[in-house]
Amino acid sequence: MVSVEDRILVVGGGAAGMIAAIMAARKKKKVELYEKNEKLGKKIYITGKGRCNITNASDLENIFANIVTNSKFMFSSLYSFTNEDTIKFFDELGLKTKVERGNRVFPVSDHSSDVISTLEREMRNLGVKIHLNTEVTCLQEKDGRVTGITLANGSFVEGSAVIVATGGLSYPSTGSTGDGYRFAKEFGHEITPRYPSLVSIHLQEEYVKELQGLSLKNIEVTVTAGEANISEAETENQDQGKKGKKKKKIPEGKELYRAFGEMLFTHFGVSGPVILSGTSILLPFLNECELIFHLDLKPALSYEQLDARILRDFEEYKNKQFKNSLEHLLPQKLIGIIITLSEIAPDKQVNAITKEERTRLVECLKNMTFRVARFGGFNEAVVTKGGIKVKEIDPTTMESKLINGVYFVGEVLDLDALTGGYNLQIAWSTGVAAGRAVAEN
Repeated sequence: MVSVEDRILVVGGGAAGMIAAIMAARKKKKVELYEKNEKLGKKIYITGKGRCNITNASDLENIFANIVTNSKFMFSSLYSFTNEDTIKFFDELGLKTKVERGNRVFPVSDHSSDVISTLEREMRNLGVKIHLNTEVTCLQEKDGRVTGITLANGSFVEGSAVIVATGGLSYPSTGSTGDGYRFAKEFGHEITPRYPSLVSIHLQEEYVKELQGLSLKNIEVTVTAGEANISEAETENQDQGKKGKKKKKIPEGKELYRAFGEMLFTHFGVSGPVILSGTSILLPFLNECELIFHLDLKPALSYEQLDARILRDFEEYKNKQFKNSLEHLLPQKLIGIIITLSEIAPDKQVNAITKEERTRLVECLKNMTFRVARFGGFNEAVVTKGGIKVKEIDPTTMESKLINGVYFVGEVLDLDALTGGYNLQIAWSTGVAAGRAVAEN
């Protein structure tokens, strides 16, 4: 019979939960992990398009630079378990890794299932008791200290500590339905507003449907502020002459985001690395103003250089119609759209195109403009932006400052980063911090 003093309960069998269980079990603690799904690591399974971008191999300065929210909170846990430690951890367990473009680290096998099986195998080797298809409905406490958990079937499980690793709200089909926020709230924790982050962007222009499936490399995107959004309440106050706290307007035309890289057109808008990262930065502005999306198809060339390039092409195709002169400059799917936007007659002879028309064409290529309709939802979000306020969590141990013996790790916290393996590194580092801390208490 395991004494309550030695039993550590982990709620959630994702990345943070599994590594926390491993670290506690390595310190000879009796660990039980509760996962409401039928298998472990459902979100890991779909990470990195099924390949699982485990971490990023760049230096720690870059890791911190890519943590968008509350990066300072991560100092202790990330320095205690770095990205190099993550790679070494998996290597010692027999999972070989490789580094790809952007310092992204993947399993050599390219199978996320190998990451899950590696973690599960180590847990079982250490004697971690894994309960699948078992939902935790609440945490119990007495005199300011956790006493255990209550399961969906009504039974109570005693424990000396509980690690909450339930994830956020992203990909709810994987079981991330916000349970951890509810547990935290019941103990008085503040939950910051939550938004889907690292998502696609929906555009207003109908013609984007014609570009579906088009992948572009070496492009630059810029998002600027459009007209300010005024809420109904603000409008009513203005109409009635009421004085309230005025929101600082974002100047129209102000640059909010700029990035170089790859993107993809979808049936409703745009996605891909530079888009996903952009949404994380742009979320705070979404309700403040209209967002204008600018696409530079030829960022390596200045306006003058691009005009000279077009002139050379036109010289080669001088006896052709305009619609047949752009195949060396643009992907086939873009040609028709650019012709329409340039307002140059498609059947016009190339040698009859005026300088003014050519200037319009250069502008279309350097500044293809769209209006943002909305961002994708939680069903496609890579991570949740927002969560348990980190000021109420000990950054060294991940223990709650409001209730003894409860630890919160991973996406349930108000922490998020850009794409590239950084969010999983947050999960590993916070999970390790909690797993080690419960074993020492």
